[in-house]
Amino acid sequence: MPGKRTGLQSGSSTVGPDVEPCRAELPLLEGGAVRERADAARNRLRVLSAAERLFAERGVAGVTMDDVAAAAGVGKGTLYRRFTDKGGLAVALLDERERELQQSILSGPAPLGPDASPVARLTAFVSAYLSMLDRQLDLALMSETSSAGARLRIGAHAFWRQHCHYLLQQAGSHDADVRSAVLLAALSAEQVHHWLRVEGRALADVIMSMGGVARALAGA
Repeated sequence: MPGKRTGLQSGSSTVGPDVEPCRAELPLLEGGAVRERADAARNRLRVLSAAERLFAERGVAGVTMDDVAAAAGVGKGTLYRRFTDKGGLAVALLDERERELQQSILSGPAPLGPDASPVARLTAFVSAYLSMLDRQLDLALMSETSSAGARLRIGAHAFWRQHCHYLLQQAGSHDADVRSAVLLAALSAEQVHHWLRVEGRALADVIMSMGGVARALAGA
């Protein structure tokens, strides 16, 4: 497999039920992006970090915009101008973490990034994706279940499926399109929420089991 070939374009979770996924040419975080002032970028990262911490501690419903502003050390006006409301803040946080994972896939170190075998990259993706999902589970669940079929319309889902399809093809799997869909169905927020929050399974155990599923789908 050529070292830097990915076959991927970036995707976002900000797609609504009636909007086509917004796809951007590579590089992931640069093409067409508006350059932020350094202080604005710092404030954005502080707000997202504070929101992530508070959402994890209290759940999304238990956090107010005032809570986030206080925890981030920014003015309420700054927060509302940037994110409008808690829904906008939640979407921005999920997008940020998904984009970080996408960037690692495209140009990060192996085995998640290029220069590893397809099977090693696929199992690394499963591990990284489940770890991200565990931290953002409430947000991902809301995003994926907002309406019938919402999960399949999210721009980031197209990226994950394209990535898995590519790796399965490189591993020599037949029906890579179907197998990539099967793998991602098992990684849906609803399924992972059931395993982790309802059944109380340990994240490490789910990662190990799903890594085995990924290897089986790849024919390894």
